Amino acid sequence: MAIGIVNRRITMLPGQPAPEPIRLQTLVMLRWVAVAGQLVAVMAAVLMGVVLPLVPVLALIGLGAGLNLFLSLRPVPRISDRVAALQLGFDLWQISALLALTGGMTNPFALLVMVPVTIAATSLPTRHMVALGGAALVMVTLGSLVAAPLAFESGAQLVLDRRFQFGHWVAIVIGVVFLAIYAHRVAADLVATSDALFAARMALEREQKLQHLGGVIAAAAHEMGSPLATIKLISAELADELDSLPVERPDLAEDLATLRQSVDRCTDILRSMGRAGKDDLMIRTALLDDLLYEAAEPHMNRGIDIAIAVEGQGDHVHRDAAIMHGLRNLVQNAVDFAQTRVDVRAEWTAQQLRLRISDDGPGYPPSLLPRLGQPFLTTRPRSEDGRGYEGMGLGLFIAKALLERSGARIGFSNADKGALVSVTWPRALIEADSRKPLGENPEIRG
Repeated sequence: MAIGIVNRRITMLPGQPAPEPIRLQTLVMLRWVAVAGQLVAVMAAVLMGVVLPLVPVLALIGLGAGLNLFLSLRPVPRISDRVAALQLGFDLWQISALLALTGGMTNPFALLVMVPVTIAATSLPTRHMVALGGAALVMVTLGSLVAAPLAFESGAQLVLDRRFQFGHWVAIVIGVVFLAIYAHRVAADLVATSDALFAARMALEREQKLQHLGGVIAAAAHEMGSPLATIKLISAELADELDSLPVERPDLAEDLATLRQSVDRCTDILRSMGRAGKDDLMIRTALLDDLLYEAAEPHMNRGIDIAIAVEGQGDHVHRDAAIMHGLRNLVQNAVDFAQTRVDVRAEWTAQQLRLRISDDGPGYPPSLLPRLGQPFLTTRPRSEDGRGYEGMGLGLFIAKALLERSGARIGFSNADKGALVSVTWPRALIEADSRKPLGENPEIRG
């Protein structure tokens, strides 16, 4: 069967804060570098005999230094996209204001207006990048229109030809747009690559855990045969001795009956695991109704009403041990926690097969919902009378992994009452052609 691959971003846990777009310390450090560079540029201009409005220029530079001191004295542990955009917006405004006071397009440092936009393109969402880019274009335009020309102590002024100023403005506009788009695209590609590598690493780790669990299960199945046979023999002898006792003990008889049923169920499970390895082409496909009934059949007589319903038009589906075991595990989990009823409902659509398994039990603990399907995570408590058991937390993990390998998407949630598991396959991956030739059936030995 073809294996579907679902590519999606890793979602965060509920209540988990969003990651920082850029660290506050990075913004503060860049601003200190900008402040130092601006002071050096002002001193160099004064030494060259340039007449500058020093009071407003130094006031603007002091605003940047003051903001940095404020952020250093009252550090914010995390910043959001909006706060980072506001900080870069301040830097953009400060640079544009300095340019307006120091010659506008004639100032060789006019290209620095591209820096905040480029930083935003690499670290902020598209809407913030577009907002800062638009603000940069507006500020550059206004600065070029209202800027005072650079004057020298000799009385000369640096006045550029209008066409040259317009060309310089066009160059800056093109630079802002190009660098923003290019940096944003490169950053998006890096994030996508990082996400893909992270997803691949998670998939490999899960496959390794499955392989390890497969070996453990095989060894356990091999070693459990003899102890189960011994338990069954001793329970039968105890039942015979109990029948011969003069005093009737219905509680002991009930316990022994439950013990023998549990042993028989374990034996059936081991037997079915042994049969799962024998590949028969005749049972590689099945009607969806039959597949769901087969998955639920071992739990039909456990005192819980299991209702199976199929809607829509569909052909046969692929039937293999992985899909069967995954569905059976989901039904078992629903039956274990249900009070009276479990609903298994499937729906064929034009593109998908949707399966919903719900129960009327207490539902999943909200705090564990984001982690369901991870190994060694269990909410199965030991009952007060000591007859319950503590699960290892592998059932949902194994079921989720096996079904996802068949191309399914698994979702866990709480319905109005009880838990809900949704399993969705693309129709092309789960539907089988019942009229396709079977091919050669492999020989079964042993």
